[in-house]
Amino acid sequence: MRILLVEDEKRLATGIARGLKDERYVVDIAHDGENALFLAETNIYDLIILDLMLPKKDGLSVCKELRNKKMNVPILMLTAKDTLKDKVLGLEAGADDYLTKPFAFAEFLARVAALLRRNRQDKTTALKVADLILDQLSHKVSRGGKEITLTAKEYALLEYLMLHSGQVVSRTMISEHVWHEDFDSLTNFVDVYINYLRNKIDKAAKKKLIRTIHGAGYMIKE
Repeated sequence: MRILLVEDEKRLATGIARGLKDERYVVDIAHDGENALFLAETNIYDLIILDLMLPKKDGLSVCKELRNKKMNVPILMLTAKDTLKDKVLGLEAGADDYLTKPFAFAEFLARVAALLRRNRQDKTTALKVADLILDQLSHKVSRGGKEITLTAKEYALLEYLMLHSGQVVSRTMISEHVWHEDFDSLTNFVDVYINYLRNKIDKAAKKKLIRTIHGAGYMIKE
């Protein structure tokens, strides 16, 4: 599951993103309203977490623009504005839920999960390649009916590969979407984590799913 977090307080954004990543969500961060709109229009997100008081373009305006463009991604407003009027304005602008700061992180995660469940009611939550299954809601991974335990980064990498099943993804693409960096120094990280996945997913199986495409990157394919 990929989440866009829009929060101008960088320390808070980093903390929230870290907590979400620990729950195996992939998180992109925008620190102003204009960048939030750009990211929302160029990427596919399962949820947007949106602050109201933002530089360049406020959260209400961002929410209204997304809805005017027929973008139905769930939006959770996360803000210090706690009056009834503020909540009504946020929901009328198109938000699906509204949580005020400060908040308990357990409640925040529960609201995130509830919005993702609601959004996935009519969609499959499982990614499948051969007998490998990844459930994006429960974050459980299994192959041949046997559950596989993955770290947060291993899960994010596998989810990205499976979302692009049958397609070649380069090391740069993986670095940007899993580590959110494009540094050459991450190339080795990608290779190392691919090996981790192979040891857990392919090593004991007769049919290998993760393939190296020399000079191009990696592919997962049945």
